[in-house]
Amino acid sequence: MVLFVNCAVGIAEWLRKESKLAGFEPIWALGLMSGTSMDGVDGAMLLTDGVEILEFGKSFFRPYTAQESAAISAAQGLWPTDDAMRLGAARGVVESAHAEVISQFDSAGVVGFHGQTLAHDPVNGRTHQLGDGDALAAVSGKKVVWDFRTKDVSAGGQGAPLAPFFHFACVRSIGAREAIACLNLGGVGNVTLVDATKSGPEAMGALLAFDTGPANAPLNDLMAARLGLAYDRHGALAARGQVDADIVQAVLARSYFDESPPKSLDRNDFADVLGMVNRLSDADAAATLTALAAACVAAAERWLPQAPARWLVSGGGAKNPAMMRELATRLSAPVAPIEDVGLDGDMLEAQAFAYLAVRVLRGLPTSAPGTTGIGAPVCGGQVSG
Repeated sequence: MVLFVNCAVGIAEWLRKESKLAGFEPIWALGLMSGTSMDGVDGAMLLTDGVEILEFGKSFFRPYTAQESAAISAAQGLWPTDDAMRLGAARGVVESAHAEVISQFDSAGVVGFHGQTLAHDPVNGRTHQLGDGDALAAVSGKKVVWDFRTKDVSAGGQGAPLAPFFHFACVRSIGAREAIACLNLGGVGNVTLVDATKSGPEAMGALLAFDTGPANAPLNDLMAARLGLAYDRHGALAARGQVDADIVQAVLARSYFDESPPKSLDRNDFADVLGMVNRLSDADAAATLTALAAACVAAAERWLPQAPARWLVSGGGAKNPAMMRELATRLSAPVAPIEDVGLDGDMLEAQAFAYLAVRVLRGLPTSAPGTTGIGAPVCGGQVSG
């Protein structure tokens, strides 16, 4: 039963009362997300008490111009003390675009601001999400929760992925009693295995989450470099090509795939993969990189403690029929876009940071050993405004 797409008034009112009795009144939260695809900023509203999803609200997408995207791309891989000019240009784009999105949501009681990930190196205890929550709070006049990853990384966690706690709430909302794999295919792929029968997302066995490997990043970089396009629309180019299985297997032989989860990646950790398809035609290169994304997901199956009953896919990969066909061929359970259960794959990550913002306000955990490998559940994020 899907409760929160066309939410029954009686159920929503009951949840509101339950939350009030628990000492926290549900709040309309705005989540913001600018991902590794660097195509723009998603904004989405969510009514939540940080535990249950009561209602989904309106959403808004603010695309980056080509020049804005180029400024952010030029800052990829930089740390806070690196090239001040490039960082300053990217920061101006990120903060102004996010402020524009916030201005579309007057009723937001709190804002969850993820920022733009430029570099992520949990092995050395550091991560860099560009954007100043203090500045956004000052401009918008709203309470802003931000810097979600630093506390987790500082305590020895991977700092990613962070959406799994929201995945738990989503899977619970659809009434699933079997294990569900929530797969996000953005620039990097990540999977969350959810057992929503557990008492909460921080409970042992409730979640296992980790990055599967490269997803759309190499493919999008190929399209930009060779054809001046942002992505392979509808997987049309890949559909005309032949997969070079040797290249796929060579990537899968890397040590990352033998590491046990939780584990995470930076967008650029597999940047050299683009060079591996240099000798291939455009179509064959696209087909190979598309197949690689799916093969990385299939390789991740061995780490799952139980076989999922189905895979629910979000992110850009869910809109690529060629990639979805590869997943269906390679995975051992049915594969479907997350919209099939009434959720919004385009806004899922933005909604996740709305949810996490409210959890931070309540002092509830936002990551746990099963999601980032941290020793004990931790509440990340800081609050401005």
